[in-house]
Amino acid sequence: MGDDNEEDRQSVVSRSSSCRSSSSKPHKANDAGWEAIRSVEARDGNINLSHFKLLQRLGSGDIGSVYLSELRGFRCLFAMKVMDKTALAARNKLLRAATERSILEKLDHPFLPTLYAHFDTANFSCLIMEYCPGGDLHTLRQRQLTKRFDNEAVRFYAAEILLALEYLHMMGVVYRDLKPENVLVRHDGHIMLSDFDLSLICDVSPTVIQSPPPGTAARRRAPSFSSSSSSSSTSKLGRLGGGASPSCILPACVAPCTVDRPMPPAGQLRSTRVNPLPELVAEPTGARSMSFVGTHEYLAPEIISGYGHGSAVDWWTLGIFLFEMFHGRTPFKGGDNESTLVNVLTKPLEFGGAAEGVELGEDARSLIRGLLAKDPAKRIASARGAVEIKQHPFFAGTNWALVRCAAPPEVPKALLWRKKNTGSKSDDVEYF
Repeated sequence: MGDDNEEDRQSVVSRSSSCRSSSSKPHKANDAGWEAIRSVEARDGNINLSHFKLLQRLGSGDIGSVYLSELRGFRCLFAMKVMDKTALAARNKLLRAATERSILEKLDHPFLPTLYAHFDTANFSCLIMEYCPGGDLHTLRQRQLTKRFDNEAVRFYAAEILLALEYLHMMGVVYRDLKPENVLVRHDGHIMLSDFDLSLICDVSPTVIQSPPPGTAARRRAPSFSSSSSSSSTSKLGRLGGGASPSCILPACVAPCTVDRPMPPAGQLRSTRVNPLPELVAEPTGARSMSFVGTHEYLAPEIISGYGHGSAVDWWTLGIFLFEMFHGRTPFKGGDNESTLVNVLTKPLEFGGAAEGVELGEDARSLIRGLLAKDPAKRIASARGAVEIKQHPFFAGTNWALVRCAAPPEVPKALLWRKKNTGSKSDDVEYF
């Protein structure tokens, strides 16, 4: 489905209402932000710009600027995306803004944004979303001594991004804009994808498949691991520590692909094998767009070639992301944008070595190679989606049902605030 179709345009716009709070998100059921928003609505009716104080600009993008904002009367901080409607119309970006709002309204996932409210003024369209005090992964990577992440940190962030992409594909959304700058870090160190104005809305038909029994050739090519695997391959994602509460469980649509069982004695292995559980596959393989969208260093070959692309572009960008997290650079960057695009199409993938200080295991190399197959039909996950990537040895030991409870590599410092001592009667606050 192309994103420039007039029928799609009308559909997206019709689904995008204004001047109201977003519907409840079950995974945020006890969130203080929701309670504050509802309190204001119960008192004043619809949320509007006067209910917020803009504290500082956090950043700007192609269709708007994002501000740290405070809900007046509450100690609640939000990220407010403000878009100039006249500027959007002049640049033919209204559909992109409507697409983003339509997508945000239906998202309900721990690693994706929560849209608390949206409203319009005479000149601006505003989205009220969760504020992430940890910045983005690009900034966080730059703060590392080596300008790159170690294996455990990359696996942690990649697992959460993978679950977010899986959910998006299940919802019929091709993200198309994965890059470290769009991966935000929440207050607890977990991640949140941002910016959906380049995303493609498409049709998807979820199916349940039965994987081959253990021991077959297909299973050997795509092994599934549980967190009871050998200690040498067990990651932090499989070690929760301290016990996990039910609130840590991911939404039901993100089903675990592994089951923890004690390992039987070696002599009993053959007799205790069971067939694997059926797997849910919801990859929008029929999605199609001719649009040239994305960041040059992250563009998939099929986007550059102009022959049309689908959901496999998200798996290509995941491969570029993994490479950059390990190396501190992207694999195909050239001297300018044109040479970068040529490199994406023609240059073989080359990993860094000891000269760069890069120590990359074969499992990581194998996954990146599979994701960066230039032919989308040969790319890992192009047919079965995230299920294939979850079963890759790089994620051995990952308990997919409890990823949300894993200890993050780094937790942002707590954001403190106080009244400004200006002598003014205003209720200005200071954040430090």
